[in-house]
Amino acid sequence: MNIIKDERGQGAAEYILLFGGVIVMAIAALLIYQAYFETGAGINSETDLSSVRASVNQSYNRG
Repeated sequence: MNIIKDERGQGAAEYILLFGGVIVMAIAALLIYQAYFETGAGINSETDLSSVRASVNQSYNRG
């Protein structure tokens, strides 16, 4: 048995690395958005929608 040519378990290791990467990205996203969800920093669908509409109308009127 040649250790260099032995590739058993390589697929499992790659899946573990992929899963670990996904977990790291999910934790990073949670940390980034944590303050937004805790403080409710202006979470209001009406004002958000009004802001988006105003931006779209402004862009439409320019072009």
